[in-house]
Amino acid sequence: MQRRHFLAATAAALGSLKDRIEAATPAGERNIRWAVSSFLWTSTQWKEDGSGRFTGMLDVIKDAGLDGFRLNGWPQTLEKYNLPPAQLEKELSKRDLRLATLSFGGQASDPAEHARIEASAHEACRFLKHFGSDLLTVFSPRRPNKVLVREHLRVACEFWNRLGDLCAPYGIRAGSHNHSQGQLVESQDEIELMLRLTDPKRFHWTPDTVHLYLGGCNIVELFRKHSSRLIAMDFVDAKYVYATRDLVMANGKVEKAGTQNATFLLCNQDYGDGEIDLPALMRILRKRKFRGWITIDHHYTPVSPRHSFERCRKYIREKLDPIYR
Repeated sequence: MQRRHFLAATAAALGSLKDRIEAATPAGERNIRWAVSSFLWTSTQWKEDGSGRFTGMLDVIKDAGLDGFRLNGWPQTLEKYNLPPAQLEKELSKRDLRLATLSFGGQASDPAEHARIEASAHEACRFLKHFGSDLLTVFSPRRPNKVLVREHLRVACEFWNRLGDLCAPYGIRAGSHNHSQGQLVESQDEIELMLRLTDPKRFHWTPDTVHLYLGGCNIVELFRKHSSRLIAMDFVDAKYVYATRDLVMANGKVEKAGTQNATFLLCNQDYGDGEIDLPALMRILRKRKFRGWITIDHHYTPVSPRHSFERCRKYIREKLDPIYR
């Protein structure tokens, strides 16, 4: 074997070994635990007929050297893909994976919906506590006309403070997850207003970088200014790419050229391929002495989930871990 080929093979083997060692390190001994969101599979990989294999997703997460996942569509997703909680617990244990959190929503800006959301939150907290999670990721409600955003946000924030109080006895912290596709909290001004209107001791912040990017936010500034509110976050690299052609998903769905969803999907990038300064964010987390979950929330992968998450894990190992383990 030529020397350069031998060195390349050795480097690859050592990189793989390092991933396995890091993956075997108990999550409690590391500052950062890495998850992915099941949304990628339920939206672009699995067909609507419920034939998707949840265990296949868990295998990809495990093989990529990651620690767990965020469940979206709770509890319907588990029902649809025939994975009751007891079986999920068994499959996670088999792979030494964890449930990081779950996506939780509701029309928090509508007082008529508050009782229903609270009842659902009790169920979600019991579910999370059973799986050893202490995080509830709260998505904001639908976006009204711009004139009404402030009032809707005021009502939602008052409710989110109470939601934080509801979660606390379970040992669960709730935090706001921003979204750039028709939800109430999108822009930098709206995120800052949400943080002012919520009590930092009762309700927290779980931002998503691709949505911050598309919302026109100064991401580094927001993280630096509000790092004390962070309890978890989504790191997705991003670059604006307008969809000039139809996108055909692995599950056969088609997102039409020129639509907002096709463009949004193309804006999702593997780590290092986009325009977000992830190392700068990691330096802020180090200064903050943050400990917790970061979710690689890809919404679209042009090759495959396995390909993208292995690329992201390599970037984490080479660029982010040296900053803050």
